[in-house]
Amino acid sequence: MATDFLSFFERRPDVCGGELVVKGTRVTVRTVLASLAEGATVDQILADFPTLTEGSVRAVIAFASASAEEDLPIPGAPVPA
Repeated sequence: MATDFLSFFERRPDVCGGELVVKGTRVTVRTVLASLAEGATVDQILADFPTLTEGSVRAVIAFASASAEEDLPIPGAPVPA
């Protein structure tokens, strides 16, 4: 069963300037992705951001994967100019 990862996020103008955050926190999706890019493990992220859950971190990963799939070029397709 696929996770409804979007249910883990919210965007509110009064929280972090309207940036996408993990629901119920002030932790931005961008911050979690940056931690992952720097090599942090899920456990390290949970230690650094105790308001997060393992499910919310995994939802960020799923969201990034789905977003990347939408933007990846199809092999053999012409590249837009």
